Amino acid sequence: MSFQEKKQFSILLAVVIGIFAILFLRLWYLQIINTENFQTQSEENRTRYALIPAERGPIFDRNGELLVENRPSFNILALRQDIGDRDKLFSSLAAIMGIEVAELENNWQQARSLPPYIPVPLAEDVGRGAMEKVEENTVSLPGVLVETQPMRAYPNEALAAHVLGYLGQVTEEELRHPDFEGYYPGAYVGKSGLEKVLDPYLRGAPGMHRIEVDVKGKKLRILKTREPKPGNRVFLTIRKDLQKAAEDAFGDQAGAAVALNVHTGEVLAMVSRPGFNPAYFARGIRGEEWQKILKDTRHPLQNKAIKGQYPPGSTFKIVTALAALKAGIATTDTVVYCPGSIHFGNRRFRCWKRGGHGWTDLRKALRESCDVYFYKIGYELGIDKLSETAKNLGMGTLTGIDLDGEKKGLMPDREWKRKRFDEKWYDGETVNASIGQGFVLATPLQLAVMTAAVANGGKVLKPYVVSRVEHWNGQMLLENVPTVVRDIAFDKKHLKVVFQGLEAAVNERRGTAWTSRLEDFRFAGKTGTAQVVKLKEKLEKNRDEEDIPYRFRDHALFVAFAPADVPELAVAVVVEHGSHGGSVAAPITQAIFSHYFGVEMPQQKTSNGD
Repeated sequence: MSFQEKKQFSILLAVVIGIFAILFLRLWYLQIINTENFQTQSEENRTRYALIPAERGPIFDRNGELLVENRPSFNILALRQDIGDRDKLFSSLAAIMGIEVAELENNWQQARSLPPYIPVPLAEDVGRGAMEKVEENTVSLPGVLVETQPMRAYPNEALAAHVLGYLGQVTEEELRHPDFEGYYPGAYVGKSGLEKVLDPYLRGAPGMHRIEVDVKGKKLRILKTREPKPGNRVFLTIRKDLQKAAEDAFGDQAGAAVALNVHTGEVLAMVSRPGFNPAYFARGIRGEEWQKILKDTRHPLQNKAIKGQYPPGSTFKIVTALAALKAGIATTDTVVYCPGSIHFGNRRFRCWKRGGHGWTDLRKALRESCDVYFYKIGYELGIDKLSETAKNLGMGTLTGIDLDGEKKGLMPDREWKRKRFDEKWYDGETVNASIGQGFVLATPLQLAVMTAAVANGGKVLKPYVVSRVEHWNGQMLLENVPTVVRDIAFDKKHLKVVFQGLEAAVNERRGTAWTSRLEDFRFAGKTGTAQVVKLKEKLEKNRDEEDIPYRFRDHALFVAFAPADVPELAVAVVVEHGSHGGSVAAPITQAIFSHYFGVEMPQQKTSNGD
């Protein structure tokens, strides 16, 4: 072999060795260095991940009666990485399910923010028939999955809806907030009521399926499952049967009612009307349903028991009476002459009874709700002392109830007006405040707390609706106990005369709540009428009540406790634009007491006023 041939052979051998070396290094890189990466890619090509939503914890009343549970819901999902021709797929799926293609496309677009590994919900809570048709046609629907997941169910429909609250999908803004760490896009979270307040206890922890699919994205088998953890059990202080009785008594009227245990502060019933069905939100509220709620001027989504702020009207006379007795402005024997009106300065303040009540002591003033009596003692007392007693009884301050969005109402004084309007306080404003008008505002819950404090002898209690939260293994996670916010040292003689006046208002013929009494069962209460339009304007128009437009009619109020001698239950009722507390609000309280104490309801008659 010549030198030239040897040289060519050496070059060829070197090239061959180099090629084999490159192949070897490539093979070594693929199988040794990058094996984990390619193994992961291989797994991703043949597997998909699907979240398993956790069941939210059930909610029970105080006696273990179910208020909120879960039911199975069928959803149609799409694995976006397995979808080729989306238009063709949506056309086929819409025909099979009997829905519009636009609905599928809209749901697809709404899910653009979801991470790629989360299936896109194309249709939620579909009927069993539609679900079975989709399952039968999965071969022609690449990338489509049928999922069964728990959905919130309300066996009692709208009962206690404002206490329980409703759900909605977590928003992008919420997901960016630290409070929503751990939530995933598309998850349902509490938006109001206890569903919102107790969401960390109720929501549980989602699980995960690892699914093997073929080249067309069709599900072959489940490779691995991490089981979801259900939410915890919640027990309320609410009594389901009493809640229903209270709501039934309201009928179609708007307003709110609260029933409290006078010794513990437990809320046994909380009504806000009109109501709504939380199930609409759990499945995704429809456009026409949402528009109906928005157009309802009576605000069905608002929990008026804690957010509605109303002039307390004559129910506030309880506060004025106790404040005047405590300050020595009035005694149990103080008598005031009521001719039907009284002048302060250049203003005339009328009593609701045009002919007047004549000579009136405190007991009679409470029984017949004489305005002039309270004008006089309120004027002599002054706004600051009146405000101090009212605030001590829980007016104008948050009660601290375990629900979201509570309003504090308003109990004015001289300093408040100076800061708010940069004006001095006028005596006429004190006169108005003494009968719960003017600037004074209170929520129905505050009125119930005040009434309970009077009934139990001066203990202002923190109200609560959650009794306890339990893990499924029985572990106690949260338990509420009675809390005394403050103990007011009322003189027993003062409380006695107030009790007598309130009992007379219900059980004596001249009482403003006489027609709402219960035979052989005595309860005590105070009616109230809160003006929406000034009395002068009504008198000048000389209009009958039924001729006044609904939105201008007075609010009707009633606060009461029972039994009268040994109080156990306190109730506050506000009926929006109900006109008269004695004829409209008091009968609702009567129905609540009738149900709670098992007393037969008498036939209704016309009230004596206020």
